[in-house]
Amino acid sequence: MNQELINFLIKAKKQTYANENIKKSESTRLGSNDYEYSDENLTYHDSYFGGTNFMGEEVIYEKKEIPIWGMNYYGVTLDNSLSEEAMDKALRPALMKVGEDDLIPVRGPKEYINGEYKYTFNCVGDINYFEGEETIYKNNIKIYNLKCHGGIIKK
Repeated sequence: MNQELINFLIKAKKQTYANENIKKSESTRLGSNDYEYSDENLTYHDSYFGGTNFMGEEVIYEKKEIPIWGMNYYGVTLDNSLSEEAMDKALRPALMKVGEDDLIPVRGPKEYINGEYKYTFNCVGDINYFEGEETIYKNNIKIYNLKCHGGIIKK
């Protein structure tokens, strides 16, 4: 199941927030921004609140009703002059690189450079249980930080 889960997670992430051409799903909670992706057996749901400072949760369901994997995250834009749109332009291209290196596919790659922006992601653990930290630098100045954690959900 783990390889199937990993393959699905890569597809789901590239068909939701990371992909600037994908539209949001209907909000499931007051004030939330939501994305959803499904295949035959699995459904991915990402729900977050905020913009330049945000928190969210991703859950993968089996048969659309049994939660089997999840991740919580909180991100902060450290440069108050940057808008949510500016941060999206720095973050989304990096997140589209998910699964292209040997890190577990929960955010982006270890490192991605896009013009004046440098994205990094460090993670400890595996798909079953992990903790990670994501940063973005603009001209070598740290402008963004995110922490995440998650893993397999069992009853």
